[in-house]
Amino acid sequence: MLTENHYNDKKICRRCLLRDFAEEDRKVLRKYLERIRQEDRAEDAEYERRLAVCRECGFLFEATCLACGCYAEFRALPKHARCPKKRW
Repeated sequence: MLTENHYNDKKICRRCLLRDFAEEDRKVLRKYLERIRQEDRAEDAEYERRLAVCRECGFLFEATCLACGCYAEFRALPKHARCPKKRW
């Protein structure tokens, strides 16, 4: 979760993902992503393709998909996940 200091230290961009934020946010991201079993994950190339689509989407705001409320990186990792706007 972002703290007020993050807003003072770094301007948050509209198309950012959690991996673009401060180190403590990246640690939280890694912690949650590691809980998804390997067999349930999309291939690395597919995951990165999905995130690239998310970065270009108007529904991405401060790492969150405004269409569903999820962090984009969490939504995109499970192999059977779908974009709520059917973009991937």
